[in-house]
Amino acid sequence: MKLIKNYPKTTVVAVLVLVLVISVIVKQLAPAFQQQEEQAAAAPQSSTAEPTAIEPVAESTEEETEMRAVWVPFMSLTMSNESDQSEAAFQKKFDAIVKTSKEKGMNTLIVQVRPFGDAYYRSSLFPWSHLLTGTQGQDPGYDPLAYMVKAAHENGLKIHAWVNPLRVQLNTNPPQLAESSPYTQWSREEDKKRWIVEYEGGKYMNPAYAQVRKYIADGVQEIVENYDVDGIQFDDYFYPTQDSVFDQAEYDAYQAQASQNGVPMELLSWRQANINALVSQVYAQVKQTKPEVVFGISPQGNLQNCLNMGADVRVWCSTQGYIDYICPQLYVNFDHQMLPFGPAVKEWRALVTNPFVKLYFGLGLYKAGSDVDDGTWQKSSTIIAEQITAGREAGGDGFMFYSYDYLNHEQTEQEVQNAVKLLT
Repeated sequence: MKLIKNYPKTTVVAVLVLVLVISVIVKQLAPAFQQQEEQAAAAPQSSTAEPTAIEPVAESTEEETEMRAVWVPFMSLTMSNESDQSEAAFQKKFDAIVKTSKEKGMNTLIVQVRPFGDAYYRSSLFPWSHLLTGTQGQDPGYDPLAYMVKAAHENGLKIHAWVNPLRVQLNTNPPQLAESSPYTQWSREEDKKRWIVEYEGGKYMNPAYAQVRKYIADGVQEIVENYDVDGIQFDDYFYPTQDSVFDQAEYDAYQAQASQNGVPMELLSWRQANINALVSQVYAQVKQTKPEVVFGISPQGNLQNCLNMGADVRVWCSTQGYIDYICPQLYVNFDHQMLPFGPAVKEWRALVTNPFVKLYFGLGLYKAGSDVDDGTWQKSSTIIAEQITAGREAGGDGFMFYSYDYLNHEQTEQEVQNAVKLLT
């Protein structure tokens, strides 16, 4: 105290108070510093250490996050009507798809690989697609999906395998089902005959059966295991009708069993439950196989139509464990009488409440410049561009355009030019 005894008493008091305050602050901060040191000491020092599991976090820039995809339907990949059906011819066809898509600002291709219970890839569950050779089940001598994945990635594009989950045949497409078709195999066994339903000229897998749902999910898992795809997508085809005759036998059996323990669901709710079970099983098997692969669905743009065909989009968009993204097919313009584009965008934006579900808007590029919808697509050549802007303003995560053939088409030329300005 000798150092301060000659100072005024007020100064001494002030110094003592300051010392006391500092000591209190140090005591409060000490545990935090100690905790930081302990965490640093415990942190792995090697770059090969196992990563810590974290919740998915959205990227921070529009360029990194915005989906800019184009659907490549089986019509664009068909080889059966070509004079040259060789591997080189298919590769040339797909190379043109990659080139045009990149030029138009796309970053992802959605390629249809299972259109009719058949495959554009080597499968142990589904026969080769007739669209490759003209005959379902005939090996084309090469693997189209293997090349599509390779070509897409080499050119900086992502690729999603697009699957129709239920459709096996539609009228005469395919003209004849292969010996290895699920329909051909199951129709020979009495206990499996109802696994595929024949309805108004079509054949569809019946999701009322757990075995059928597993077969579909196993088919998706097969793709994810064997090919380096970035995603799997289901399209908008689920139950083909609201008519109860489609699955009356299965629903009657369900009612009889459910009545023993409670009140059975109505037919529509029961169908939605069947599709929900399928979707959640596919999601689980994709994530168990390769967690980084995304699973999405592209339903119809009209919510009621979705629900009527068993697509319970409200659950998928709000609950974890069903999908990674939803892409409603909003193939309408701003002047559509029944479903104007603007309100539809807001409706879907409000529907997606799970923060880990991405919302993409499917845009009907094929309608641009045409006389459909009472000629409303001919009022302007900036409709698609305006839809892109509206989707961004609504907080969407990107866009998918239907379809590839209209990226470079006389009918849509001006619309595409105006849209590309916003994408590149």
